[in-house]
Amino acid sequence: MAEAKQEAPIRLLPVCTKEAENLDIILACDGAASVGQVGHQVAVELTNSKEAARMCCITAVAAESKPHVDIAQRARKLIVINGCTNRCASKVLERLDIPYDYETVIAKEGVEKVPTLDFDMADVKRIAEKIAREALGS
Repeated sequence: MAEAKQEAPIRLLPVCTKEAENLDIILACDGAASVGQVGHQVAVELTNSKEAARMCCITAVAAESKPHVDIAQRARKLIVINGCTNRCASKVLERLDIPYDYETVIAKEGVEKVPTLDFDMADVKRIAEKIAREALGS
């Protein structure tokens, strides 16, 4: 088995079950289309570039995993990134009566929903910058 080479040290993220009140939690679509992949990558970019922003698993919230539902309820801010107009990520929270502070839909940000996992990093950067300005205050 080949061993993965690591260029830089691993950056550990804040443990959101312990620090949710101090974190802006991002729940993003990771759907199997262009817009879902952009949503996921936007969450990665924000997590990597903003110290107090941390992506969390929307699937675990949907499965009603108690620690993950608790994270969503205790977050300093809850940011939801939907891929398409189905708004699945937002609907998960609405079903559980968990309010969110900010919501966006990638398909309404000029990204066409197509059945591909490929996406343009320029879209990711543009949308991440918009969310940082509007939701994270930077």
